[in-house]
Amino acid sequence: MRDAEVLSLLRGAADAVGDAIRGGHRQGLSGARPGQYRLDLVADAAALDVLVEGGLRVLSEESGTSGDGPLVCVLDPIDGSTNFDRGIPFYSTSMCVLDADGPRCALVVNQATGTSYAAVRGQGATRDGTDIRVSGATAMSTSIVAFSGLPPRHGGWAQFRALGAASLELCEVADGTLDAYAVVGASKLSPWDYLGALLVVQEAGGCVRDAGGEELIEVSDARRRPVGAASPELCDEVVRFVTAG
Repeated sequence: MRDAEVLSLLRGAADAVGDAIRGGHRQGLSGARPGQYRLDLVADAAALDVLVEGGLRVLSEESGTSGDGPLVCVLDPIDGSTNFDRGIPFYSTSMCVLDADGPRCALVVNQATGTSYAAVRGQGATRDGTDIRVSGATAMSTSIVAFSGLPPRHGGWAQFRALGAASLELCEVADGTLDAYAVVGASKLSPWDYLGALLVVQEAGGCVRDAGGEELIEVSDARRRPVGAASPELCDEVVRFVTAG
């Protein structure tokens, strides 16, 4: 399957999710497992119908592994489910397709606004079809940094945000809206939360690594502490802050 065909399949899945969840705020928790909303399941079913039918093996946050094939899509049908349920317009469908060499194609779509971020390994990253680059910031003192979790103290940043959807926050590092993103405190993320955006950031010239030095490229439910930044220098500074406790 060519890169363009993979991206087309991902766009079809994102469109299917958008159609399935439209107008569905305030539906509440599913009761099946902690933190899962009813509309997470609706979104998952819509995405799987497209991805599995298209020949991909899928690892989804909501339903585990489905389908078969040489390419695996790591899927978060709705990243930012609480935002979605409350009607806060910052939630995404995030997908990353991996082959034997790692992340190959990624698509992250803000389902509230339609803004989409795409990346293909070695071919750069785009926002709504326009090439993007990180801001180039090298120090926290001049940076706007987003966090998952509560920072234990002020880390010397210019400003910080907590927006509630890791995939979109990392993509906003990729397009220069934010300068860095990190997971702090007891918070950790799973690969479906960050893999799609990881490729977008890297292809936009940014740096992404785990604060604990662990491997981020996982097709499992592993828990990690990713840090994304506009430059290696800023990434180093954010990692020092995160790991200092």
